[in-house]
Amino acid sequence: MVVKPETVIRWHRHGFRLYWGWKSRRGGRPKVDTELHVLIRRMSRENPTWGASRIQSELYLLGYNVAESTVARYMTRGRKPPSQTWRTFLANHMKQTAATDPFTMPTVTFRVLFCFVVLGHGRRRVLHFNVTEHPSAE
Repeated sequence: MVVKPETVIRWHRHGFRLYWGWKSRRGGRPKVDTELHVLIRRMSRENPTWGASRIQSELYLLGYNVAESTVARYMTRGRKPPSQTWRTFLANHMKQTAATDPFTMPTVTFRVLFCFVVLGHGRRRVLHFNVTEHPSAE
């Protein structure tokens, strides 16, 4: 029996369609009640700092047993984050922020000096600088 390649491909596609139709015949996730949907949206709108896990916990206390992913799907999304952004945090606290940098420096005579620098970000100044040949010494 000689068959065209298109016919074999069509048979395979039809077979896959039948297999996956049989495999997914259960119907998927159970539907979420409209009452629960409205309650999730109301809780997320009235408590913008609550996440999906907190709302799920509160719903469980009320007698609703739903997954966290379901709660996350029905939550309202605010325009702004509930707290400041990382850029705003850095701008607000730049004067109080300092950076430390320990490093080694080889000399011309092949000795190794251990250096430690503290930089203040507010004025971009060196707050502390120390060099020693023996870092474990007082």
